[in-house]
Amino acid sequence: MATQTITSESATVHALPATMRAAVYHGINDVRLETVPVPAIGRGELLVRIATCGVCGTDLKKIHLGSHSAPRIFGHEMAGTIVAVGKGVTNFALGQRVMVYHHVPCGQCYYCRKNTPAQCPLYKKTGATAGFEASGGGFAEYIRVMDWIVSGGGVVAIPDGIPFEQAAFIEPVNTVYKGVKLLNLQPDDTVLVIGQGPIGLMHAVLAHRAGARVLTSDLYPERHAIAASYGLTNPIHAGQENVAERVKSETEGRGADAVVLAVGGNALIKTAMDACRMGGRIMLFAQTQHGEATFDPGAVCVDEKTLLGSYSSSFDIADEVADLVFSGYRNGFDLTRLISHRFSLEDAIQAIDVASHPKADSMKIMIEPVPGRGGE
Repeated sequence: MATQTITSESATVHALPATMRAAVYHGINDVRLETVPVPAIGRGELLVRIATCGVCGTDLKKIHLGSHSAPRIFGHEMAGTIVAVGKGVTNFALGQRVMVYHHVPCGQCYYCRKNTPAQCPLYKKTGATAGFEASGGGFAEYIRVMDWIVSGGGVVAIPDGIPFEQAAFIEPVNTVYKGVKLLNLQPDDTVLVIGQGPIGLMHAVLAHRAGARVLTSDLYPERHAIAASYGLTNPIHAGQENVAERVKSETEGRGADAVVLAVGGNALIKTAMDACRMGGRIMLFAQTQHGEATFDPGAVCVDEKTLLGSYSSSFDIADEVADLVFSGYRNGFDLTRLISHRFSLEDAIQAIDVASHPKADSMKIMIEPVPGRGGE
C-alpha cells in the first residue's frame, strides 16, 4: 500500500497509508463503503486515527432527508489517537488519545456575546473532515482536525484509564447538559423526560443529578430497565399509560415543572405541553428539522408555559462536561453501558440501518474502524 510522505508542515507517528475506508454519503438513503484518500493536514492541524464514533440522530436525519450536498462523510461523536501533528501545534503530541468536537465558537461575535454560541458563524462551520465537504468525518479511519478546532478548545485529551467509547460521549453529553442548565432546575422540581434513548436517558440522569425528581416516559420496558440502572426509578410506560395524566397524578394535579422532549418529530409536542404545569417549561430538544407544528397558544399566554429549545454544545461548560464524563466513568455515569451495538467500519451501512430503526434492544450504536479498539 502506498504511504504518505512526511513534509515540513507535519510530523507523523509512523508512515501513514495513502488511502482509507469510509462510509460515504451520496444522497438520500445512499451511503456507500468506499476507499478514499487519507486527508492531508496543514499547519496548526491534527490527523486523528478514529477508534470509535457514535451514530447520532442528527447524522441519520441528514442521510434520510438529503438535506446536505453530496458526497460527504458524516460522524461527529468521535475519539481516537493523534497520528500526525501540524507545524506550530505545541499543546498536543503524537500518540495522544483525544476526543474531537467538530464545531467551536469564536467567543467574540454577537451571538457568542448573547450566550447563543450555536448561532455563531464560526460555530456553523465544521472543522473536522475525512474528505469532501467537512462533515465531521467520524465514519472513516482518519480525520483531519482543522486549526481553529485545535486552537479553540475543540480537542480534549483523554486521561489514562478512560476508554475511547466513554470519551466519545463528551459531545452529546455537552449538548444535553447545556439543555439541562437552561431549564434552571430547582431541588423541588419534577421533570418529565419523554424518550429514553441515549439522549433522553442522559437528560434524565443529569436532571436527577441536579436534584430534581425525574419521571421517564418510553414505549420500551427494556429502556426503563437501563434507566433504572442509573438510578431513575419513576418510569411511565407510554404504550400503556396516559403520560400527561400519570404526571399529574404524581404532582398533586399540577403537572411537571419541566418537560424535555427527547424524541424527534412533532407528534409529542402536545403531550409534552399537556404534561407541563402552568408556569412550567417545555424544552424541544430533538426537533432539529424546520417545519410547522400545532400547539395551543393559550397554554403559552394564559397558562404561562414557556416553550424553549436547546441545540448543540456550549464551550462555556466544556471543561465541566469533560470532568463529568471522565470522573463519571467509575462514579455512576459509565456511558459505555448505553452501547447496545458495535459495528466495524466495514459494516457501517448496517450500523446506520440499525440506528435508523430503533427497537427495544437498541440504544447507542458505535462504529469502530478496528473492532474492539473503542474499549481501549
